[in-house]
Order: sequence, then structure tokens, then C-alpha cells
Amino acid sequence: MNDWPEGRNGGSGGRYGRGSTGAQPEGARAMPHVQAPQGVPQQQGYDSGYNTGQVYGAPAGGDGGGRGGYPPPPQGSAPRQAPDWRRRLKIGSLVLVVAVLAVSIGTYFWADGKLKREVDLSKVIDRPAEGDGTNYLIVGSDSREGMSSEEKKDLHTGSAEGKRTDSMMILHTGSNGPTLISLPRDSDVTIPSFKGSESGKVFPAQPNSHKKLNAAYAEDGPTLLVRTIEAKTGLRIDHYVEIGFAGFANIVDSIGGVELDIPKAFKDKKSGADFKAGKQTLDGEQSLAFVRTRYAFAGSDLDRTKNQQKFLAALASQTATPGTILNPFKFYPTMGAGLDTLIVDKDMSLYSLGKMFFAMKGVTGGDGTSMNIPLAGSSGGNLLWDTAKVKQLVTQLNNDEKVTVKSN
Repeated sequence: MNDWPEGRNGGSGGRYGRGSTGAQPEGARAMPHVQAPQGVPQQQGYDSGYNTGQVYGAPAGGDGGGRGGYPPPPQGSAPRQAPDWRRRLKIGSLVLVVAVLAVSIGTYFWADGKLKREVDLSKVIDRPAEGDGTNYLIVGSDSREGMSSEEKKDLHTGSAEGKRTDSMMILHTGSNGPTLISLPRDSDVTIPSFKGSESGKVFPAQPNSHKKLNAAYAEDGPTLLVRTIEAKTGLRIDHYVEIGFAGFANIVDSIGGVELDIPKAFKDKKSGADFKAGKQTLDGEQSLAFVRTRYAFAGSDLDRTKNQQKFLAALASQTATPGTILNPFKFYPTMGAGLDTLIVDKDMSLYSLGKMFFAMKGVTGGDGTSMNIPLAGSSGGNLLWDTAKVKQLVTQLNNDEKVTVKSN
């Protein structure tokens, strides 16, 4: 039985399909077995699209054509536009830049607020002329401020009141690489005239008294220490940085310890040191014992200063890394531990502090130099400086020249 309408398979010579030779175009096929999709209103002459050769999903022409033969969308509805990815990328980048800038500014003010600017170098009198480059006086004190009795016991600090200098170093930064110079605390000095940091009273010089360098700090604190070093060397100190026992240990613990290669095993009951030879990672307690040990070296302050330089360079090198700076879980604890216990001069900026820190890292690099102040023997337990070498060294530093002077 033939289901095609009349005229398709016979009569008037008509043919079905596009091969029709009739003068008039074919009309819509009547296909009762093809039904309109559910939900689409029944329309007279519904066309599935077969008669036009339309591919499913392609746009249809004519008045009744939608996608795949469906009715067109209601009049007045706007066509959906493709997302503008370039615009979205620009907006996303702008938001990211603003967020990074906000975090950076917030971090700056947070860190700046933690600095204890307690040392007023304007009170130092009769100062040398400024030279090229920048000179930092870095002091490690035995301050026990804020430490509990248990912490004092664990860190082997004792319970002495007040504070004294355990280490003193001059760090020079300039165009010829950083130079770190240790000043033994047993160095022989005479106390020059000075203005009291608290009283403002001018005290006369003590030319006939030979004291150890750390006595200047004990007598009138940081400003007299700076005054004594400047008078002794002729080198102007631009910035002062001091850190106590607790802060030192906390910084080390906050970065997970410092790796050192200790060439020779040694012990010291007073500092709590007990080290084997070889590479090892020191925690805060062990690090403090390492830099304070002197009796394991026959009481020599020179061996201790070498250990202090070695350790501080390692600490800076292992802290100033992308793994610490870019990791907020390490960066903020490290910054908090260090800045909470730092005492600096009133003119110290975070930028200057950062330069000092990265210069410490560069001390062990190819362009850095670390040394003890040149010595010429001892007298009465005090270490005497080699006057000629010290003068040459200071001249090179003031002129920001490459340091060629060697320690004894």
C-alpha cells in the first residue's frame, strides 16, 4: 500500500523530492506518521524540515523555521552573547594587583609598628664625618627581658639583671660588596667624653682607664657604645640594631632551625653547647649555645666571634629565600619573632633593615668579606688593636673601596 499523497508517485508526471520537474515548487509534505515534538503547538502544515534538506540544529529559513524545525524564540528576546574573556581577564588582573598591593601595604605597616626605635644617635657627640656606603652596628645582648624562669634554665642564660653585650659587629654595605667585622668584647678601649643618654649630662673622658669594649655598653647603653667605637675607629655608625637572647632563639625556631657544618666537636657546660662534628640542623636553644660558647675554646673571644659570623651568615642565607618570604605560614612568624625583640635607632626604616638583612646573606657570597678587627696582642686580659691596619681598614670603608686588609 502506498502511503504517499497523490501526485507524488504518479499523475501529471509529477515526481517527489527535489528532482521534480514541475514548474511550481513543491509544497510541504503531509506526513501523518511524523508528529510534532511534545510541547510544541500543533500548527497547520507542520514541517519537520525534511522537504528542505535542512540538517538538524542548523538555522532554518522561512516563517516557521527554528533550530531543527522548532518554532523561533518569542519576539523581543535578545540573543545570548558569548562572554567577553578579554574584559574578564583585565578585571581579574586588576583585582589581583589591588589585592597584592593591599597585602603589601598592610604588611609594611604591621612590621613597621613592631620596630622598637629606642636608640637616639643624635645624642652621640663629636661624631666622625660620614663616609660612602652604610655602616650598621649589630649588637647581640644577653638581655633576659620577657623570659620565664624555665626559659632561662633551658637556654642556659643565667638570671643576671640588666643586660650586657655578648657580641658586636660592624656591617658595611656599599658598591664593593658587604664587609662584616667582629669587634671582640674584650677589646681594649678608653672611654671618651660623652653625653648621658638619660641625664643629658656631659661626662669627661677617661684617658687613663683601660676597659673592655663591652664596659661602655654596661656604663651607659647603646649611645656610649656607639660613641666609644666611633672614637676608637674614626668610622661613623649610621644605624644601630640589637637583639636579645629570646628573640634570637625564636627567630631560629620560626624557620625550622639553621643548618651548619661544624668542623670539630665541642662542649661547654656554661652555654649548654654539646655538638658533634658534621652537618646538623640547630634549633633555637642549640643556636644560642653555639654563638655564646667561649670556654670550649680556652676562653678565646676570637673563636667565638668566628662562630657568630658563620652562624649569622647561615641564618640570613636560609631565611632570605622564596620558601620563607613567599610562604605566609613561615614569613609572618619569622618577621614577628624577629621584629618583636629588635631594638633599633630612631632613624631606622624597614627598607634599611631589609638591606642589612640581605647584606648579611651576601657576606658568604663571592663578593662578601668577614673578618675580625686586626689585633696586635693583648695587655692585662684586654685585646689590643693593630692601629696601622685598623686605620687602613677604616679608610677603605669610608671610601667604599674593596677591603684588602686581613685579620691577624
